[in-house]
Order: sequence, then structure tokens, then C-alpha cells
Amino acid sequence: MSAARIPVSDRWSRAGAWRLHPGCAMSLRPRDAAVLRIRRGRVWVTLGVPGVASPEGSGDRFLQPGDALLVPSGARLVMESLDLSADAPPVCFDWSDASPAGAGRFGREVLAPARESAAALVQAGLALARVMRGLLGYAEFLVAGRGRVLTPLESLRS
Repeated sequence: MSAARIPVSDRWSRAGAWRLHPGCAMSLRPRDAAVLRIRRGRVWVTLGVPGVASPEGSGDRFLQPGDALLVPSGARLVMESLDLSADAPPVCFDWSDASPAGAGRFGREVLAPARESAAALVQAGLALARVMRGLLGYAEFLVAGRGRVLTPLESLRS
């Protein structure tokens, strides 16, 4: 069995339509509450909710097309396709944010874009830092021959 895992740096938002191929497993950890909806195929889901010892709150579930599962924030969900044959079609599922009852229009039109903007600014800052670090690595080539003592091999060229 191979495992698919979302990189740590891409945890901001993974909403959308997904596929899970036979023989593969996927691990998801939502920061905010989310809803898993199965569109095609059957899956075995193991849900681990921190601080919940009851079997109703966490444990194994078997989902089929049309089923939906509310995944609380901070929970860990591991999902595997029940169709193990290589020629079976992949499982198709939707992963969407479960907006709290009070969020409404303000949450959709103000809070969500603000979070996305903050995530974009963080990524832009990290990219800028990597570019600067890369340019600093070339600093000696940018000032070559300007006030620096040449090595014996470099002085033979001139």
C-alpha cells in the first residue's frame, strides 16, 4: 500500500474534488472543521479525534457514494479505498470546509479572503527570502576582481 500525504507547507486550504486510487491511503488533518463527501467508490475511514474516547466520536467507518462525514478541527483522518483490484476506478470525493452556523456572509466574504491573503503574503515572504539567500550566495561572483586578492590560478588567466 502506498501513502499519499499533503505537504506541511500546503495546509492552508485543500478544499475541492479529489481522487484516491486503489491500493493507496491518504492522511488528512484539517485545521478547521471539514466535510468529506464520497462521490464514487467505497472507502474505509479511520477517524482519530484528540480528547474523544467514545467510539461514536472516533474510530473506523465504511463510506460509500452519497455518504458524508463531518471531520472536526484537529482530527486525523486516514482513508483507504476498499476496491483493491488494479483495474478499479479511483475513489472520487469532495473535501470542503464546514462553515460554522454563525459564520455566514461575513465569514465567506471577509474572513476567508483575509486568511487566503495572509497565506499568500507568507508564501511571498518565504519566496523573497529564498531569492535573497540565493543572490547572497553569488555575492563573490558579483564583485569578482573588485578589491579582492586573486588566487594564483585566477591571476594566471589575466
